[in-house]
Amino acid sequence: MKTRKSKDRLTIGWREWIALPELGVKTIKAKVDTGARTSSLHAFDVEVYYRGTTEMVRFKIHPEQRSAKKEANVKAPVHEWRKVRSSSGEAELRPVILTTIAIFDDKWEVELTLTRRDSMGFRMLLGRQAVRGHMIVDPGRSYLNGRRSKITGNLITSKKKQKD
Repeated sequence: MKTRKSKDRLTIGWREWIALPELGVKTIKAKVDTGARTSSLHAFDVEVYYRGTTEMVRFKIHPEQRSAKKEANVKAPVHEWRKVRSSSGEAELRPVILTTIAIFDDKWEVELTLTRRDSMGFRMLLGRQAVRGHMIVDPGRSYLNGRRSKITGNLITSKKKQKD
């Protein structure tokens, strides 16, 4: 994993708009949670299948919080299966996929577990493993990467990138 020196790392807030370009998601609001080791993504209609000997997963995403208007249909290889304990204390075996996240002008690969997050406030949780070595989290700030346009749905990025 390529990391930056502390002084060169960008600062992000406790919630940020990010992109998942390999999954066809231009913007999704993520809660940055350093208390969670693993990142997770709201996925439904999850179906495991095989392409030759490769275990694959097919699923759907609603990238907009509290909305089912937009839907992305995604296919990805299963990286592994992981037992994850949710915030409610329940253990669940989840598929893990590898994908790229984009924030500011940076892109890097992260592990995402797939689970239903209907009752959660955010469709995506960005855990500490995903930000380690890339970003510094300022828990008192939000949307340092910019805001999403209500008209186009595109990200309107901040003019000034925050450095620690």
